[in-house]
Amino acid sequence: MEMPIARHFGFAVTHVGPGLFEITQPFRQELSFSQGIFQAGPVGTLADMAAACAGITMLPRGWGASTVDYTIKLIAPAAGEKLVARGRFVRSGRTLSVSAADVYAVRHENETLCATALATIRNFEVTGS
Repeated sequence: MEMPIARHFGFAVTHVGPGLFEITQPFRQELSFSQGIFQAGPVGTLADMAAACAGITMLPRGWGASTVDYTIKLIAPAAGEKLVARGRFVRSGRTLSVSAADVYAVRHENETLCATALATIRNFEVTGS
């Protein structure tokens, strides 16, 4: 999956399955709050992308989605060498779907839950499909 934002942030899609979507973001100083700690913006971006893409995996061929809203709770410092955001599908309706994501900070191979998010996405048929 090629996304311009993925190139910009430098994250990688590391797992995709039915109702699941995982993104990994290596630490970059320009995304940090202070030395070794990610700023809230990149954490939120990863959570939103992981949740929305998890929902998209459950849509019929020729359909896409965009985020209507998301709520994120930052529950621990995002301190580590990388972040891993794991999105999961929750429920789908005709026009709206709900997905969630957890974001983990990874330091020395130990994961710490640093954020959790709930997202609503709008389902739409992609024109030209």
